[in-house]
Amino acid sequence: MHRGPSGVYLTTTTLGESVRAFVPNALPPEPPLDMNPARQRLLERAWLACGRLDAITALLPDPDLFLYAYVRREAVLSSQIEGTQSSLSDLLLFELDTAPGVPFDDVREVSNYVAALEHGLARLREGFPLCNRLLREIHATLLHSGRGAEKQPGEFRRSQNWIGGTRPGNAQYVPPPPDRVEPCMAALERFLHAPDAPGALVKAALAHVQFETIHPFLDGNGRVGRLLIALILHHDGVLRQPLLYLSLYFKQHRAEYYRLLDTVRHTGDWEAWLDFFLEGVAQTASGAVETAHRLLALFQADAARIQPLGRSAANVLRVFDALRHRPVANIDTLAAHTGLSFPTVARAIDALQRLAIVREITGKRRDRVFVYTAYLDLLNEPAQP
Repeated sequence: MHRGPSGVYLTTTTLGESVRAFVPNALPPEPPLDMNPARQRLLERAWLACGRLDAITALLPDPDLFLYAYVRREAVLSSQIEGTQSSLSDLLLFELDTAPGVPFDDVREVSNYVAALEHGLARLREGFPLCNRLLREIHATLLHSGRGAEKQPGEFRRSQNWIGGTRPGNAQYVPPPPDRVEPCMAALERFLHAPDAPGALVKAALAHVQFETIHPFLDGNGRVGRLLIALILHHDGVLRQPLLYLSLYFKQHRAEYYRLLDTVRHTGDWEAWLDFFLEGVAQTASGAVETAHRLLALFQADAARIQPLGRSAANVLRVFDALRHRPVANIDTLAAHTGLSFPTVARAIDALQRLAIVREITGKRRDRVFVYTAYLDLLNEPAQP
């Protein structure tokens, strides 16, 4: 199918030079997407994988436990794409008010991402619509401190930006001029709520490209664009718990991801992008299900190792349960979480160290921090910077 470019180029002057800025056509694509049998099968496979992920979260004894860990892993991965060096351990240490092993701004950026995602999900749960106002609120949370705090948090840009290159004239891509941002984003919002809009997976695929093409903010577009996918799938009821994040897939296939975004703009080949996106959804959802099964098996095996401890087993299991919720913790945090005294928690930690379930990571005698090693290792597998 031949469509031609998925928008028009406008000549605009910025920083004293004339450049061609790209303004995308409103969604959906014209002519409509070619949903041939192979693509339809890929779509069904992606839906099935999402269904399995949604089903396992319904069966979990504590879905919030997985949500806590997955949201933080996603924050780390999405921020790594933008160049931060934070690991999951760094983020959890930061949340514990303990110095992380990377520059402070890096880990604060990741922490802001967690806050932005949680803000967006909380607003959706209270019935707020998925709209441009919500995206601006998320952006304000994302950039409220640290790097980017001077880049108009919560506001669509009023100046020209560009991607790649040292100036607009040698940029790889120049998004719409600032006076076209509001109309383009208004059209994207209408598409998200159109009665004849495609199903949630196709909608999320198209909306992500459109958002990245508009690049409506001065900073943080990549992170908000990836969050938009999770918000659409949650808002449209694909997943009760927002546990599907494509940052790892985009990071692993970074060159292909950017090539396909350019291909949509230059030739209107939405189908090639959709195939890539649906494959990512299928792989990512299946991977999340596998991780959930592995974590459950780990928790059951480690709890079984604690049971023979006799009279102390009950308190050790309470501390172990707290570590399942917060795999990096100090004794004060664990005492607050369990309601046990400091000495009781300390004895339980000693028992967990003897079983090699936890280890101490500071090397200090005071203000010690303990890690549920196997749990963090499992989550960290794809998230090493």
